[in-house]
Amino acid sequence: MRVLLTGSAGFIGGAVARALAARGDEVVAVDLMVPQAHGSTDAPDGTHRLDVRDAESWGPLLAGVDAVCHQAAIVGAGVTVADLPAYAAHNDLGTAALLAAMHAAGVERLALASSMVVYGEGRYACADHGVQPARPRAVADLDAGLFENLCPVCGGPMSWELVPEDAPVDPRSSYAASKVAQEHYAAAWARQGGGRVVALRYHNVYGPGMPRDTPYSGVAAIFRSALERGEPPRVFEDGGQMRDFVHVDDVARANLAALDAVSAAPPSSYAAYNVCSGRPVSIADVARLVAVGAASPVEPLTTGEYRLGDVRHIVASPALAAAQLGFTAAIGPDEGLPAFATAPLR
Repeated sequence: MRVLLTGSAGFIGGAVARALAARGDEVVAVDLMVPQAHGSTDAPDGTHRLDVRDAESWGPLLAGVDAVCHQAAIVGAGVTVADLPAYAAHNDLGTAALLAAMHAAGVERLALASSMVVYGEGRYACADHGVQPARPRAVADLDAGLFENLCPVCGGPMSWELVPEDAPVDPRSSYAASKVAQEHYAAAWARQGGGRVVALRYHNVYGPGMPRDTPYSGVAAIFRSALERGEPPRVFEDGGQMRDFVHVDDVARANLAALDAVSAAPPSSYAAYNVCSGRPVSIADVARLVAVGAASPVEPLTTGEYRLGDVRHIVASPALAAAQLGFTAAIGPDEGLPAFATAPLR
């Protein structure tokens, strides 16, 4: 298969490129080389340094391509409202331009990198009132150290549940809004142009090659950097926030499965899947597991601090990806997070 891969020099894109090459696929590598993601604007050998927003001029690159794997995006939560134009330009407009270029070139298959952030808060249930929506947490409660989401009916604490793909989208950051837009553009492209799309909603991705100390760093990398400075990893809230951490090698495998799925899919088809380990872990345990791998005597510090934009719990259901894509993660957090403590980073 000849695959055009955007974001090919990035953390996830690089892992996908290696996985494609390992199974004998031909990779057409494209990356803008955004400095805050790469630390450099120098493209690796064989990589076309191009802006996805200019995709309609990529005719020669798309010639003979069987499928596109679209990883390129501005990521992160979006610190201020001033970040909105960057997300809209690179993620929204960039994806729209790529889809238009694919249609013009007759390329009908797309594997799209999406994210768990499209869900906003996760899925919650009250013991007495069943599944209930999670309202924004009150500042007064957060200041008092009351971090759990409360039932809108009785006011009692709710427990987290696995989030299925048919959960409503509820973006709560600039980045999240742009990932929802990417999915909607791709779904519309499939319906209008006869395309085939598989969107992959990544959960917390970590592993070798992760960027260090940049806006693109994840919390596991932030914890690791603190340990390397001899400082305690700072764990916000009470550390009980539940997440799903998925290894980058598993994410690459999910992309191969998605490309195979779109190759076999009927025209005008669209499907989205959670990409997760299926083994939930608390943020406090993430810090502990990274510290174990680093053989560090420094204990994580639970601070009680909070960020208003953070969600309390979000844990995915892996069932649909297993049933329909044949994807099940191979690396769990108990194995992968300690190994991450000494893995090479950017």
